[in-house]
Amino acid sequence: MTPDAARRRAIGQILLLAAGFLVLVAISATSVILVNQSRQDNAWVVHTVEVENQISTLLLEIRRAESAARGYLLTSEPRFLAEHDAAVAAILPDVDTLAKLAGDNPAQVQNSKKLRPPVEARLQEFAKAIDFVKRSDIAGGIAMLRQAGASDSVQRINDVAGAMRAEEDRLFAQRTATADRTQWLASVVTVAGSGLVIALAGISILLVRRSARARDEAEALLRDNNLNLEATIDARTADLREANNEIQRFAYIVSHDLRSPLVNIMGFTSELEELRADIFRRIGALGRVAAASAPPVAAGAIEPALEARDKQLSQDFSEALGFIKSSIGKMDRLISAILNLTREGRREFEPVPIDTRELIEGIVATVAHQAAEAEAQIRIEPLPDIVSDRLALEQIFSNLIDNALKYLRPGVPGDIHVRGRTKLGFAIFEVSDNGRGIDPRDHQRIFDLFRRAGTQDRPGQGIGLAHVRALVRRLGGTIHVQSEVNSGSTFTVTLPVAWTASNRNRDT
Repeated sequence: MTPDAARRRAIGQILLLAAGFLVLVAISATSVILVNQSRQDNAWVVHTVEVENQISTLLLEIRRAESAARGYLLTSEPRFLAEHDAAVAAILPDVDTLAKLAGDNPAQVQNSKKLRPPVEARLQEFAKAIDFVKRSDIAGGIAMLRQAGASDSVQRINDVAGAMRAEEDRLFAQRTATADRTQWLASVVTVAGSGLVIALAGISILLVRRSARARDEAEALLRDNNLNLEATIDARTADLREANNEIQRFAYIVSHDLRSPLVNIMGFTSELEELRADIFRRIGALGRVAAASAPPVAAGAIEPALEARDKQLSQDFSEALGFIKSSIGKMDRLISAILNLTREGRREFEPVPIDTRELIEGIVATVAHQAAEAEAQIRIEPLPDIVSDRLALEQIFSNLIDNALKYLRPGVPGDIHVRGRTKLGFAIFEVSDNGRGIDPRDHQRIFDLFRRAGTQDRPGQGIGLAHVRALVRRLGGTIHVQSEVNSGSTFTVTLPVAWTASNRNRDT
């Protein structure tokens, strides 16, 4: 899968998740709103039923009061009177309750106001009839009750109650329809939302499967690539090892073979130096033949007296031989250094526990005379012990301390400081001095083979630091320098605390 396709797929999945989240939020919010609306609509329906029940209760209490009054007129029994009084006591509170329940509807408020006067008139009629009985005028009471039953108050109560029932029936139908519609909308939203959630879930499952399949394919491809990479690395490593060995063999053979012609050159140069006296003796003899007045050659003289021109030629000849011998010596030292490097490259490192302070104290003891001549002190702080190759460490620190002594500033007492610490499984050693320092532009150059920095007034072939870097790398570490001209130098060597022999031991 290309990066663009993977990015588009990731964006699509994010958008799908966002859409699903928005759908869930919308469905939840709409459902909550519709549920609350349905609850309110149902509450209004219940309220309508309560109003109708209250109307029926009021009318029932009026009829109950009337029936109890008739029973009391016919029988004069106190129980009918008590029942009548209880019904009468509940009628006016029922009227108030009805007015309160219907207070949300202006039409019902007006009807409630119309209902109270006829109810009160009807109660007065009941009271008058009961009063006839109490005066023992039963016939008058019965006549009064009959007359009251046909009075206008009864009709008015029935009319107002009927109007109120009709209004509540209308509200009941309207509110029931509204509640049904709200419930229907809630059902539609729930079903539609569930369908969308199911659809999104299906799409998500499909995308997850596709992603899982793509991931499995990528992992399989990655495993194959890793296997191929490991095989390629092994092959390249083997090639590099063989090339490195071939280079070392070639360098060894070339360096060894260069010694043969160099030895011949050195031999013939020595012969030329021995022949020089005979050559210039003959030149002097020829000069005497040409000039009979030349003084005789002193007995035992190596060379005869020469003319000025021949004498200059003799000096030039001697100087040329000196240059040849100097160059031969330098070439011999370079060949020896190359041979040492190739031998070191073939040497197997052996990790052993090393008391680093003891090792460096031994190195300092070997350069004590050199340090005394340079008026330099070498301070050693506590150093961490490590497991590494002892000979390699000796060569590393010997070169660094020797360079610190070699490149001190004239007239300034030398101060060389060796310290160390550990961090994250590595030992960090620092060799500092107050010597000449190194130009920052040459910080990398000094680690190259046969490359030197600064004024070349000290013996050396430019191999020491290159050898140090090669050894440090073989030990799995790093080396770098911090320095400024006339401000001293600090070489930092980082090595594993517990190094073990590995392929690097042989490949580098």
